Amino acid sequence: MNYFSSDFKLGILGSGQLGKMLLFDTRKFDIQTYVLDPSDEAPSKIACNKFFKGDLMDYETVYNFGKQVDVLTFEIELVNLEALTQLENEGVKVYPSPKTLKGIQNKGTQKDFYTQSNIPTASYLRFESPAHLQKSVGNNEITIPFVWKCTEFGYDGNGVKVIRQISDMDDLPNVECIAETMVPFKNELAVIVVRNPSGEIKTYPVVEMEFHPEANQVEYVICPARIDEKVAEKARAIALNVSEKFNHVGLLAVEMFQTQDDEILVNEVAPRPHNSGHYSIEASYTSQFENHLRAILDLPLGNTDSKVAGIMVNLVGAEGHSGNVVYENIETILGWDGVTPHIYGKKETRPFRKMGHVTIVNENMQEARRIAQEVKNTIKVISA
Repeated sequence: MNYFSSDFKLGILGSGQLGKMLLFDTRKFDIQTYVLDPSDEAPSKIACNKFFKGDLMDYETVYNFGKQVDVLTFEIELVNLEALTQLENEGVKVYPSPKTLKGIQNKGTQKDFYTQSNIPTASYLRFESPAHLQKSVGNNEITIPFVWKCTEFGYDGNGVKVIRQISDMDDLPNVECIAETMVPFKNELAVIVVRNPSGEIKTYPVVEMEFHPEANQVEYVICPARIDEKVAEKARAIALNVSEKFNHVGLLAVEMFQTQDDEILVNEVAPRPHNSGHYSIEASYTSQFENHLRAILDLPLGNTDSKVAGIMVNLVGAEGHSGNVVYENIETILGWDGVTPHIYGKKETRPFRKMGHVTIVNENMQEARRIAQEVKNTIKVISA
């Protein structure tokens, strides 16, 4: 099929920053894009050929949208699975497949999959509600502290909470959840795997993630991870195994823990471009977004190696600020070598909302990390 400068149509479910960055590469290749999102102010709206407003969880909306395109992908997991399955049955190519998404969409189901597939992961228990969880804690079936996660609709640190005392469970939402053993880890790592329908598969280098202690959000992504090469090889091998078991097409971001004794445990996965791969736009030979596009179109995959050390700094809304966004001191960082800001196009900020990121590239990893800290201390995302 001729994808370039032709009548071919790529559909994207979701229109946030991931879609916006993916559309940079569709525009580079002159590929027609249709986008569906519930918001009139979706960041991707300015970059696609046709924008449709609609509910991503509504069967008819997703089905009718998908009938207009040749290949359908998504930048968010919370989409209607039944519609995707029907579209696939009718000949629309859906990547990643609905079957893959079904195993990932619910975090409880995802954890069950790891256990059934002999993929190393932290021990856990599933609960229908916080009431069942509290009963289990009362019966000493679970030891505090542990990590609480809602099984659906969690994102960017929402839907995750460390339970350190009984009272921490008082305000949990009344949803299905899991209680996960706290892992005494050295590092939080991630590996992005890219695979096309023909079976060509590659991994990006292992990255290291530094998290905000309160928001449970990634603050820095460091590539390559500052770990022993044997540990990196183990992490990449486990990521490839996860990809094989899910039989995914496109990008699969595999988040992991490196334990104190250098074991690797899979935390969770995302079947789409991911925050841990944003550094690749500037630092890699082929960005994660271009490789996702190559993969779902069954084109040869690009080189996943890094050209230079890269660090990504997330720009999130400052505490105490809600309203029309202002990026304070952005002109300052624009004057620094190797520093590239990406603004997502969200008009309103709120505390800890992801509003953009900054990539720092440098031949020297220590220098890159120093500049990243300066960026973090300099630019502020506030409200007008």
